[in-house]
Amino acid sequence: MNWAQIADWVGITLIVTGSLFTLIAAIGVFRFRDLLAIQHVATKPQTFSLIMLMVGVSLIVRSATMTWTMMLVIGFQLITAPISAHMMSRAGYRTDRIDKSALIIDELGEDMTVGDDHG
Repeated sequence: MNWAQIADWVGITLIVTGSLFTLIAAIGVFRFRDLLAIQHVATKPQTFSLIMLMVGVSLIVRSATMTWTMMLVIGFQLITAPISAHMMSRAGYRTDRIDKSALIIDELGEDMTVGDDHG
């Protein structure tokens, strides 16, 4: 077995595993009803599965141009996913789309209360 065959098998394994994580994320989006749970299941496994898919495809294709393009996709995903999840959860909190009684620690509510008192 040479390096190309090993890279192909590892790439296929990563693609299948990444696809399974995408399936898990999709099932979780339909299963959960709370906005915070949905945004968690939509961002965490989805980002991990995208990384696995891109690395798997890079191992199979073995083209420098495609590999660098996929690394850029991974980088942009790692930058934008936390920001979008943060903004979505803050917007959901401010528009009362989440169950605030389910929160163990509510720092945003405390900050908003303090901000209202000083305003």
